[in-house]
Amino acid sequence: MTAMPGKSWSTTVPPLSSQEQLIHDNLKRHVGMLAGQIGERNVWHPEALAAAALYIRQTLEDLGYEVHIQSFESRDLTLQNLEVELPGDSAPQEIIILGAHYDSISGTPGANDNASGVAAMLEIARLLAGSTYSRTIRFVAFANEEPPFFYSEEMGSSVYVARSRQRGEQIKAMLALETIGYYSDQPDSQYYPIPFSLFYPDIGNFIGFVGNLSSRRLVRQAVGAFRASTQFPSEGVAAPGWMMGVHWSDHWSFWQADYPAIMITDTALFRYQHYHAVTDTPKKIDYRSLARVTLGLADVVTELAGQ
Repeated sequence: MTAMPGKSWSTTVPPLSSQEQLIHDNLKRHVGMLAGQIGERNVWHPEALAAAALYIRQTLEDLGYEVHIQSFESRDLTLQNLEVELPGDSAPQEIIILGAHYDSISGTPGANDNASGVAAMLEIARLLAGSTYSRTIRFVAFANEEPPFFYSEEMGSSVYVARSRQRGEQIKAMLALETIGYYSDQPDSQYYPIPFSLFYPDIGNFIGFVGNLSSRRLVRQAVGAFRASTQFPSEGVAAPGWMMGVHWSDHWSFWQADYPAIMITDTALFRYQHYHAVTDTPKKIDYRSLARVTLGLADVVTELAGQ
């Protein structure tokens, strides 16, 4: 469950490189648009949800991608999952998905949950644009992840997975970016549900890779790739999927179809006091750490896609 390849970065994190500084600035712009200018975005604020979808679409199109829209109905509205892909070379039928939900829960602008995940996905799409790997890479923005749609047929990722299953798609890995923008070097800044406090640090300065037991190989691959390339603390766990916190994002939908999938997260409410609150604003995000994490996750995706 807890043994991972490599070692977590444990010394001072170096200053940002020029590449990471550009990532930093782009992340800040994306989060500022989604959680600042657009703000709360869900079926109770349909114009804002549509504005967020449009922003994601235009950003991806500006990078040279062709955006595919999967429309579905929810609460008498037509919502959109947005998808772009980099076709694979030698194994194009094998698919790696990097996804993030762009809706926010009612009552919050959702800077960390989950503009941070969407921003990182957009930046990784920029970093990889025009490249070719063995496997196909897809970037997907999902609607309707938050309650009351979680675990339902109206959850955007559930709609997406139903189509993938119908098509017989060979999804080899799905990575869900979920609440990845808050870090702290303070002691006792990190909490866990029982029994994880026995195995993991009490300082919330790391990015977490979380999967169920069936996805344990993917967890280890992702952690190993991240640690090999990135000077930033990281932790991983493969645990029973029913345990508290392990299933809290779009990767859950992929588990239902027996696809290997993991969540990448700053652990959300176990660290972030503004989780699901009106105070989850763009100023709360640690963009320096998020930039370092984003570049490291790009390496994870390319490692998985190059196999």
